[in-house]
Amino acid sequence: MAEKRISSKKTNKKSLPLPPKKVGRGNGCALYKKCGGCQLQNMSYDEQLSFKQVKAIKNLGRFGHVEEIIGMENPVHYRNKVQAAFGWRNGRIISGVYQSSTHNIIPVDECLLEDKLADSIIVTVRKMLPKYKLTSYNEDTGKGFLRHVLVKRSFHTGQIMVVLVSGTPLFPKKDEFVKELLSKHEEITSVIHNINGAKTSLVLGEKETVLYGDGYIEDILCGKRFRISAKSFYQINPTQTEVLYGLAVDFAGLTGKERVLDAYCGTGTIGIVASDKAKEIIGVELNEQAVRDAKVNAKLNNTENIRFFAADAGKFMVEAARAKEKFDLVFMDPPRAGSDLNFLKSLVTLAPEKVVYISCNVETQARDLTFLCKNGYRVKKIQPVDMFPHTNHVECACLLTRK
Repeated sequence: MAEKRISSKKTNKKSLPLPPKKVGRGNGCALYKKCGGCQLQNMSYDEQLSFKQVKAIKNLGRFGHVEEIIGMENPVHYRNKVQAAFGWRNGRIISGVYQSSTHNIIPVDECLLEDKLADSIIVTVRKMLPKYKLTSYNEDTGKGFLRHVLVKRSFHTGQIMVVLVSGTPLFPKKDEFVKELLSKHEEITSVIHNINGAKTSLVLGEKETVLYGDGYIEDILCGKRFRISAKSFYQINPTQTEVLYGLAVDFAGLTGKERVLDAYCGTGTIGIVASDKAKEIIGVELNEQAVRDAKVNAKLNNTENIRFFAADAGKFMVEAARAKEKFDLVFMDPPRAGSDLNFLKSLVTLAPEKVVYISCNVETQARDLTFLCKNGYRVKKIQPVDMFPHTNHVECACLLTRK
């Protein structure tokens, strides 16, 4: 696996250096100033890694030594999930991304972060709409057809899912539309019609119909096979995800005797990857669709020592603590907001010997680590990983052990 590291010898000293100077448009994206999605596009990639190393140290350095950040050899077109909003401007249909913190659509045909094939499929859909007299959705009036197009692609299997999100269940000439789309992109293996007529910022609605294929794709991660549906969460950068999950399993130091809890388990990826080295794994996830996928994933990999539950991770932990459950290790990979206080208190009550905490937000991770360190734990390892090049997000894996 190609990796790129940035030295942290200087930045781990007590006196931190200033962030690197901005040096123009690192990869020459014409939409950099309009979009707002690539906050660090105006830095070279080496400078981005230095910037993120400093950010990790500022937030987590007080807990211990921050290892060198692991970057990508080719930090472009890494997103395996691409979604575009559709709108209407100057008498024509447009598609692209919402400008940061707004619902103003910035037209995009190709993005330096997104998979090229996924981008081309979205452009094809946009160009096909007038032929079938299909319009884009108007958020203000609630009229029109297409709201979003979501494309998920497996870089390992080559399978591609296209989700057409409409504001109405009525889809005229859908069979002809899908047939033409498939003729233009033979790589597509599933097409789904999702209906979202609500006034919401959520992309997907509750109801969906499979128009072609199985309605899901499968990917291979760390040697394991995973099923991905339209609504299930799956890491968007498979190259760095393998690096991150490999670190998590290494940090765990499993011997085959441990009972493990995988909190915020999603489609069961971390738990299934670690299952060969543990005695038993329990996965907990709020998203019911993701849990259904996780159970299928366990069967796909003939994993018999793992069980999944659809529940709020915090509430599950509270109940587990009350029942005096015993876990030797807890994997936790919470959303950007971090874990809530009830979860952390219950974690302390359960008192596993080790905790592997993965986070995409070092600020909330630092907050949670402060609580855990005040309640019986110490941080042993801190490893940042650049999961989202050209953005200001820093992913970090930490190992905690009981004092």
